[in-house]
Amino acid sequence: MVKKEVITRQRSPAAHNSPARRLIPARSAPPRERRAREPRRRGKGSAGGGWNGARARRGEGESAPPHPRGWVKGGQVRVDCPLASPDLLTLCVLQKLVTQAEQIQAAYPWQDSIKESDIQYYDSKVDADYVRYREFIIPLKPDSNFTEENLMANPQSIALEFVEDPNFKNKVNYSYTAVQIPTDIYKGSPTILNELNWTQALEKVFIDNSREDPSLRWQAFGSATGVTRYYPATPWRTPYKIDLYDVRRRPWYIQGASSPKDMVIIVDVSGSVSGLTLKLMKTSVNEMLDTLSDDDYINVVQFNEKADVVVSCFRTLVQANLRNKKIFKDRVMHIHAKGTTVYRSGLQYAFEQLMNDTTNSPRANCNKMIMMFTDGGEDRAEEVFEKYNWPNKTVRVFTFSVGQHNYDVAPLQWIACANKGYYFEIPSIGAIRINTQEYLDVLGRPMALAGSRAKQVQWTNVYQDALGLGLVITGTLPVFNLTADNDYKNQLILGVMGVDIALSEIQQLTPRYKLGPNGYTFAIDPNGYLLLHPNLQPKNNFREPVTLDFLDAELTDSNKEEIRRLMIDGKAGQRKIRTLVKSIDERYIDEVLRTYIWTPVEGTDYSLGLVLPTYSEHHIRANLSDQILQVQLKDTTDFESLLPHTFESEGRVLIAPREYCKDLELSNNNTEFLLNFIALMEKVTPDSKQCDNFLLHNLILDTGIIRQLVEKVWKTKDLNTYGFLAVFAATDGGITRIFPNKAAETWEEDPEPFNATYYQRSLDNKGYIFRAPYRSRESNTILQEQENDTLGILVTTSVEITVGSRTVRPAVVGVKLDLEAWTSKFKILASNQTDNTRQGSQMCTPTSGCEMDCDAHEDLLCYLIDDGGFLIMSNQINDWGKIGMFFGEVDSALMYALYNNSFYQRKLMFDYQTECAPVHTSNTGAAPRGVFVPTIADFLNIAWWTSATAWSLFQQMLYGFAYHSWFTTDDIDAADTSEHRETSCIRQQTQFYFGNISSAYSIVQDCQNCSRVIHAKRINNTNLLFVVAEKLPCNTCDVEKLSQEEIELIQEDACLNMPPPRYRKGPTNCFDYNTAENTTDCGRGHSFRPSIHTLLLLQLLLLSLVAHPYILPFSL
Repeated sequence: MVKKEVITRQRSPAAHNSPARRLIPARSAPPRERRAREPRRRGKGSAGGGWNGARARRGEGESAPPHPRGWVKGGQVRVDCPLASPDLLTLCVLQKLVTQAEQIQAAYPWQDSIKESDIQYYDSKVDADYVRYREFIIPLKPDSNFTEENLMANPQSIALEFVEDPNFKNKVNYSYTAVQIPTDIYKGSPTILNELNWTQALEKVFIDNSREDPSLRWQAFGSATGVTRYYPATPWRTPYKIDLYDVRRRPWYIQGASSPKDMVIIVDVSGSVSGLTLKLMKTSVNEMLDTLSDDDYINVVQFNEKADVVVSCFRTLVQANLRNKKIFKDRVMHIHAKGTTVYRSGLQYAFEQLMNDTTNSPRANCNKMIMMFTDGGEDRAEEVFEKYNWPNKTVRVFTFSVGQHNYDVAPLQWIACANKGYYFEIPSIGAIRINTQEYLDVLGRPMALAGSRAKQVQWTNVYQDALGLGLVITGTLPVFNLTADNDYKNQLILGVMGVDIALSEIQQLTPRYKLGPNGYTFAIDPNGYLLLHPNLQPKNNFREPVTLDFLDAELTDSNKEEIRRLMIDGKAGQRKIRTLVKSIDERYIDEVLRTYIWTPVEGTDYSLGLVLPTYSEHHIRANLSDQILQVQLKDTTDFESLLPHTFESEGRVLIAPREYCKDLELSNNNTEFLLNFIALMEKVTPDSKQCDNFLLHNLILDTGIIRQLVEKVWKTKDLNTYGFLAVFAATDGGITRIFPNKAAETWEEDPEPFNATYYQRSLDNKGYIFRAPYRSRESNTILQEQENDTLGILVTTSVEITVGSRTVRPAVVGVKLDLEAWTSKFKILASNQTDNTRQGSQMCTPTSGCEMDCDAHEDLLCYLIDDGGFLIMSNQINDWGKIGMFFGEVDSALMYALYNNSFYQRKLMFDYQTECAPVHTSNTGAAPRGVFVPTIADFLNIAWWTSATAWSLFQQMLYGFAYHSWFTTDDIDAADTSEHRETSCIRQQTQFYFGNISSAYSIVQDCQNCSRVIHAKRINNTNLLFVVAEKLPCNTCDVEKLSQEEIELIQEDACLNMPPPRYRKGPTNCFDYNTAENTTDCGRGHSFRPSIHTLLLLQLLLLSLVAHPYILPFSL
């Protein structure tokens, strides 16, 4: 007995809160780094353990012996997580990790004498294919014969074996954690070794969490020193690229380590800033921009005697989103140096930017700061600080001394120290990344002092996981240093703990098939960015955040703008609207009726939405337990009709590749998948918990219905008589049947009806939908006639069933027209005689009757064009090869006339999820290798000799002496010496759809030296426009050529058509001020200055040696 009923769908997204709320906790991405210079020790207090506390108890030089796999201390307080709620469990896991990490570190005794050989850990880079090649670190290609040592080799690393885990989309080891250390961090420094030692104890915590909740994905701790420890262990991923990954520059770390920021960067562009210093300054500013997230606001200002913004249309702070940061980066690279340095001009402009709240422009309203990049100066600009910042010091000022120079750095250090900031030096390119991210430590002070009040879970935007999990979001919590720092409470952040959630797993929890092919769920964050949406499909594989706004994923209108605002404000609601939607193949736009329902997600700042067409507000539920039993008893012909041996007589069956049962083996071959399904049906019980009964029962129901259609209708008709190549049907249950079997050989539609354009559009439009195979101007090869093959035009319509007051559309039926046969019919059908008597060759005009016979007059152009502007049929044989092309490529003048007379409207749309190929530079060096000549002040300065710059120069000089190639021009393989990253870009496309004209119209098109008459009419109950036009007497018509091709958007001036900022809501909590903050640590500079005579003498000597190397006692 087949039982079926029409069920009203659950229309409140509250029913889906659990899946959405499940996205609350998950993993944390890989690593981050610390200082290039020897980092200051964290927590030097003598009380209670801490990093240095053990020395007071054990005596100088004594320390606890390192654990062979890290330091482990017993007796930590156990944090038990509730088992009742999976949502609370995930949040609790994050809090548990933070609590245990703080306790472990507080009890850990700092060890000055620790060595690399004292500890063991799995170095995730140990399996990476990297080698040393000259001064570059480059990847080893698979076909390379290079045999030098593996630069990433680490004798202390544990050798592990890995097993494939589909949950992580990776090979993992469940017994160990992995460690990633940035390339420019020295693994053997005491700070890093102690970090590795105490974080080893987190391994057991990670493992226990995974056992308690197997649904957890990556768990990770990103340390402020740059070390990342994550679980489970897996090799690091940087295939054939230089590893520039640093966890402290990742969005999840930045959001967890500090509150949102209002930042103004001021750049000294005076005449003294030139050459290498200017290049260092530009690069430094761009690196600084990379430390900002979408919760931050930014502006960049250039100054000399005067100050002004770098981007002319950014007169106030703007959101630090990906688009705006790219605009800043481009403009910064084009700044030029001139004039004199006047600190007052730049600082005053920056303060006014931060203090001006009268513009009502959005901003973070937290962590106000000024970042000043300069090559030095004597001015302290005290009057500016007295006017704007003292005594409360609500704005922090960070100063950066850039380049090699002999200016007194005391004024810059004073400015930073007097305004709760920090002073940094950037003498060379190698110091940029470290020093442009260290300011986060200072911003973390008020957060650390706030203690538990600051421990609130922050959720990131969507981004690509560095370890291959795909699109993820990360829940983060800061980890604080609980040890005392002399008389002050410790104000350092140890790092950030993170747990990931894969979006693919959230999507699996949404009831997609119950919502119908055009129903879907979506979720947004307080920035309006999408967390879930069927159009959230980034085509890039780089690691930029995926920040697709809800209004950019859909065709926007005022209703959707209001819905977005309400969702961001955390309000629930429901609204039925008429709106435009884009087809899956991005060729068509339909005007449809949709119901939007939304509600906030408990425990997060996300909001969940549900979208349903009116025909999907109900669905059919079948109960076919008896039919499943009949399959097992071999007593049904419905399932027999699915077997391949019946295809020849009853047509080919395609089954949607859905997870009907957990034990069902998927296959890319649909016939094989079908056989797997039949075999499983012979084993499972009717209501097996291993199967999705909703999917299974509806599939069985549709199988029987379609089989009856074949037997009672299709087999009784001669398709050739009607000019049909095929008839077919597809259902919500996932069955597609094509008759006859031969037609299935050229079937190119998706076997999943929910992913097929013809299926979705047929449900959204009444009547018959025509569609030709798509052909672009570049791929004009569709109609290459093959033997026994011809082009087919799909014609489809939905099946509508009404039960009482409820209407559903559970299926689509259609035919495939033989183009050649139907073109002949089209000529006859298109013949229209406006006069009862033929009038020979009388010319047609809009007011006089004439003969419009497409069959009798070859000089008449007769077309059928669909609602997207694509050619369906033509009476011109020469146009048969253009069937499926956009009509603007067939007859640009005629298409423009139809658009200009409102038969078509157009919509300009943008795709923000594409990637562009990197710009390749020349592979050959254009000049001899540049030589940096240090000044004598540098040689005589003790601080300089201890800097990273000196060490880098020393290595370069030794290299040059050893390889005799310092002054030669090298051929460099660009692919081997630089990381050719893909970059995101914006592509634009214009799509066309029917205007409001529904009756027939005649128009005259004027083309300078000639004109013609055009008749056009919408064909009722179809998506077709019938057009009859005279051939154009003249050769050209100067009109706009319309195109539907997608092209890259290139704007020379980014300020043109700059959209206004969209509504957003930033984090509600701000930790940027604490009266207990200790600001004495604000950076130090060098001030030793030898006599000018000595400087000049030694500088000249050095230049002479470089210019005449033959006078040296050894050969270069």
